[in-house]
Amino acid sequence: MSDAVVVERREPAQAAIQMGGPRGFRIGIVAVILGLAFLSPGIREQVFQSLSDAYLQVSVFVAGTLAIVYAAETWLKRDIGAMLESAKRYQPLAAAFLGALPGCGGAIVVVTQYVRGYTTFGSVIAVLTATMGDAAFLLIAREPLTGLFVMAMGMGVGTVTGMIVDAIHGTEFMRPARTRDTAGELDLVEGVHLERPEGRNGLFDRLWVGLVIPGVVVGFMIALQFDLDEMIGPIAGMAPTILFGVAGATLSLCMWALSRRPNSHIVSCDPTEPAFTRTQRVVVDTNFVTTWVVIGFLVYQLGTYFAGTGIEHWLQVWAPLVPAVSILVGFLPGCGPQVVVTTLYLTGAIPFSAQIGNAIANDGDALFPAIALAPRAAILATLYSAVPAVIVGYGWYFVFEVN
Repeated sequence: MSDAVVVERREPAQAAIQMGGPRGFRIGIVAVILGLAFLSPGIREQVFQSLSDAYLQVSVFVAGTLAIVYAAETWLKRDIGAMLESAKRYQPLAAAFLGALPGCGGAIVVVTQYVRGYTTFGSVIAVLTATMGDAAFLLIAREPLTGLFVMAMGMGVGTVTGMIVDAIHGTEFMRPARTRDTAGELDLVEGVHLERPEGRNGLFDRLWVGLVIPGVVVGFMIALQFDLDEMIGPIAGMAPTILFGVAGATLSLCMWALSRRPNSHIVSCDPTEPAFTRTQRVVVDTNFVTTWVVIGFLVYQLGTYFAGTGIEHWLQVWAPLVPAVSILVGFLPGCGPQVVVTTLYLTGAIPFSAQIGNAIANDGDALFPAIALAPRAAILATLYSAVPAVIVGYGWYFVFEVN
C-alpha cells in the first residue's frame, strides 16, 4: 500500500458529531466485549468464536476491498464518491454490481459513500438488495452455477429496485449533507511525507497489516470450506484459526478504541493534525467496521447460546411459510444467520425459493456500519428490501415449487 496522503475537510461541528464517540466511550465498549470472555468457559467460547468469525469472515475481506478502492482513487486521482455522483443516473447499477460481489466489502463502500452524501438512497437499496454477504462464498464453493445465478439475480433485482426508489422519492431523498468542500478532486500528495503519528500508532499499523495480509488468505480458504484447523492441528489446545482470528480482532478493537479519529472519511478540519495515508485509511475504516461486526456476531452467538436453539429450528414450519421465515432471517444484521440459511438449502432442508428470498432480503455485514452511521436510512432500506424479496421469493415458489 502506497502512503499517498488523502486530505479531506469537514466543518468542525459535523466532524465532532460523527467521530465515533468519545475515546472513553469506545474504550468502554471494547472493555465490555473482551470482559465477557472472563464470565464463564461457555461464554468465553462464544466470545472467541465471534471475534474470530468477525475477523476472518468479514474484516480481512473489507480490508482487501478498501485497499483496492483507495488504490484506484489514487491512481485515477478521483474520489470514488465523486465518480459515483457524476454518474447519478447509473448509481443503482454500480451499487448493485458492488453489492453482488461475494463478501460485504463492496456494500460497505457504497454505504460509506452514502453517509458522505455522494450516493442516493436508491443506491443503498440497490446494494443491500444485491448483496448476499459471506453466504455467497459458501454457495459458490458448493454449487458454482447456482451461486452465480443468485448473484446475477440479486444484481438485477437490486438495480431495478434502486432505480424505482430513486424515481419515486427523487435522488435527494434522505441524502446526508455533503461532507467535502471539494468538487470531487482528491488532494493527493505523492511522495510528500507529512508529519504523522509514529511510535505506537505506526508500529501498530505495521502489525495490523502484517496480520491482515495472511488473514485474507486464511479467510478465503475458510470461505471455500477448507478445514485449516484439521490441516494444521490444535495449538495450545485451541484451533489455530480461532487463535489467529481472536488476535486480529482484538488488535482491531483496541486500535479503534484508542484512535483519535476512528473513521477516515470523517477527518478533523484542524490543519495542524496530520492527514491519513492510504494505508491508515484502510486500517481505521476496517477497524470501525470490525467493531460493529463483532457486536453483531456476539449478539447472535450469545442469543443462540442462551436460547439453546438456532435458526435451523425457526425454519421447521409449514412449507408455504418457509420463504417468509427466510426473508425475516435476512433482516438480521450480519452474515452468520444467512450462512445458516444457505447451509440448510445446500443440505436440502429448505427450498430454493427460501434461499432466493433470504439472499435478496439479507444485507450482510454492511448493515452494521449503516446502522452506526445512518440508522434511520439503514432501517428503512432494510424494510424496502423486503418488497422485492417477497415478490421474487414467492414468485419462484408458486411458479416452480407448488405442484
